[in-house]
Amino acid sequence: MNTLDNECWTQRYTDFLNDYDARPARIVYQRDRARVIHSASFRRLQAKTQIFGLSESDFYRTRLTHSMEVAQIGSGLVEQLITIGLAENGQEADYIEWLPSFYLIEAICLAHDLGHPPFGHGGEVALNYMMRHYGGFEGNAQTLRIMTKLGEYTPENGLDLSRRTMLGVLKYPAIYNDITASNSDYLAQLQEAQVNDFRTLQMNRWKPPKSIYLEEKIVFDWVLDSFSLADRALFTELTACKKGHKQTKYTALDTTIMELADDIAYGIHDLEDAVAMKMVPRELWQTEVMESEVFTQYALWDNTMTERLFSHSSKGRKHAVSKMVGIMVESIYMAENQDFEHPLLRYQARLQEGHFAVLNLLKQFVYKNVITTPEVKQMEYKGQLIVLELFKSLRANPSALLPSKSYEKYQQASNDQAQQRVISDYIAGMTNTYAARLYAKLFTPEQGSIFDRL
Repeated sequence: MNTLDNECWTQRYTDFLNDYDARPARIVYQRDRARVIHSASFRRLQAKTQIFGLSESDFYRTRLTHSMEVAQIGSGLVEQLITIGLAENGQEADYIEWLPSFYLIEAICLAHDLGHPPFGHGGEVALNYMMRHYGGFEGNAQTLRIMTKLGEYTPENGLDLSRRTMLGVLKYPAIYNDITASNSDYLAQLQEAQVNDFRTLQMNRWKPPKSIYLEEKIVFDWVLDSFSLADRALFTELTACKKGHKQTKYTALDTTIMELADDIAYGIHDLEDAVAMKMVPRELWQTEVMESEVFTQYALWDNTMTERLFSHSSKGRKHAVSKMVGIMVESIYMAENQDFEHPLLRYQARLQEGHFAVLNLLKQFVYKNVITTPEVKQMEYKGQLIVLELFKSLRANPSALLPSKSYEKYQQASNDQAQQRVISDYIAGMTNTYAARLYAKLFTPEQGSIFDRL
């Protein structure tokens, strides 16, 4: 296959298996977006945690509204890249023909969190602990699994999105088992006895490697098939981190745009929720952001932004947030990594140095003063216990507790790992609300009824 053949990227896995011709990009990417929007996994994001619990208010962001905002920012980034690409010396920049269409980047952005389990990253860690001997659990890996197996559009190939859409969602192109096999500390952990009192479990020791599952390796290889062997080897190469698991270093062009959009939404839109909820006072913002060393060096706005952000008017706050997002979007440019041959790997979207530094500052501010606060961590911990207890009970009593369709898959599974993956898929697909209600139905004596349809 010609590595520069643009048509191969519109191919779906089902088309590949049946040797069908590629279809026009406009039709394919528009349908990719539609398949994501109309999927059950996408709808469930409306009841999955972003930062705050769903019961806190109906105003704050969920994973669904977050994904929609990422898609909007992603389109804005592509539009800006087109603008600057057409303005260079009056000639069209070489990267223009490889930019994703608005349909494509929105499909990628809308799909990027489909595999997010209930109760955020806490739920992810809990599921990984219960699956530690059965291929593990990781949110990004679960996203690919939905796209290739679990999604409802096809009987066997999930949502069956195009090759380029799936490439764009691949944030960490490495196999879970390969990463864990290279981590001697983690391998030693796997020899530890099962913890039955989950309240004593040290959750942070079971963070999963950023990866995809071994079960999806065949489709993963198909996605990368259009790249040369050298490109594939470098793209999937593992790099040591300061602590924890190894991680891949590179992502494709579309992924760099999606990740920037995700970071902007996290660093700025989630900041808006924290300010609205009065979790970050103005004095803290002034000290840790406006007067920080980073912002002193790269002052992207003045104190008028602070006045608007912390005004008692929601319109003022929204104006500040919109302005901050616009400043970030307008700083994007296209870099090149000459180590790669293929344009989809060689071209890399980036933010200007100062904007990138300030965005990281905002993300750290939100992480320190919101994500890791005891109030948020306590809710995350409670969610983890719910996931762990549900998994333990479903594992012990699958015939009695699994829904009929899931139990049918469980019975048809070829081995123990495949059976455990059925349980994992069932819990990962739950919303926060569903998981909490099922927990109450099973373990709270005064709750639950045969007429209680979850």
